[in-house]
Amino acid sequence: MTEAPDSPLGSDAARVYEGAGETTEPTRRSLSGADQAGTKRGSHSVKAWRSLLLVAAFIACVPFTASADDVVVAQINGVDIKQSDLDFAASEVGAQLANFPPEDRRRMLLQFVIENELMAEAAVKAGLDSGQSFEDRLKYHRRRTLRDAYFDKSVRNAVPDEEAKKIYEAKVAGMKPEEEIHARHILVATEAEAKSKDPSAEGGDLGFFSRGQMLKPFEDAAFALKEGEISDPVQTQFGWHIIKVEEKRTRPLPTFDQVKDTIISQLTAQKAKQTIKELHDAAKIDIVDPEIKKSMQDAAVRGEAQPEDAPEPAGNVEDNH
Repeated sequence: MTEAPDSPLGSDAARVYEGAGETTEPTRRSLSGADQAGTKRGSHSVKAWRSLLLVAAFIACVPFTASADDVVVAQINGVDIKQSDLDFAASEVGAQLANFPPEDRRRMLLQFVIENELMAEAAVKAGLDSGQSFEDRLKYHRRRTLRDAYFDKSVRNAVPDEEAKKIYEAKVAGMKPEEEIHARHILVATEAEAKSKDPSAEGGDLGFFSRGQMLKPFEDAAFALKEGEISDPVQTQFGWHIIKVEEKRTRPLPTFDQVKDTIISQLTAQKAKQTIKELHDAAKIDIVDPEIKKSMQDAAVRGEAQPEDAPEPAGNVEDNH
């Protein structure tokens, strides 16, 4: 399958449409050498030392939403567990639960909080709530809590929906209608087998796809067919195909609601990079550890991108379909 575009709308639109028809059929294009090279180039920014802060602040931090009615959801040895405890837990581990249904996420968050409370009580009984190690942990987690609060106020909440809507409207205005087809195919090893196959057989459903997603011989044959037509045997590197086109259509444009979260996520990442750069530039930072200092100098020599040097994702709105 082709690599998703870099622009916020283009990237999500590709995901919305291609995901519906995605299969494991061999006709789908694998990553080309250029695609793989692009992936490797993109990985350099992750290696940059300052990107660790960005990843921690942006990806791992799920927004905390204070509950208007902070109800008690459970009690553990007489200690109240409130909805706010679940909300704080969601800010810590919520991203790991994103693929679970909402009712399961809430249950799993409560289980996480219960285990935290039980282990915390056990730690107090074991006398682990004092000493230098404990104080150092408290200091670190205080910094992290303050970071999360600042991130929510100055980054996440500083990206309005209106800004995302402007990018969406600009992107949609530049999009050109694109044809896509819904096809089925039968794959066999030899041309003789393909010619002997019953053309009315059902075949594997490939869903809808557009140009650039399939191997070239397969694509050319498929797009040359009319609705309901069946191709002559077509050879690719995987064997011989018989293709039937079920339907042709103009690919519908995504709605704002379909791509809003993706655009806002990229705008938030851009805002996070800008904020971190401003804070970093205004600070006096001395790297005392000689090994870490040398590692950072070596990384700079290699040209590994730091977050503020990387392309701004929300600014790239060219149609890459």
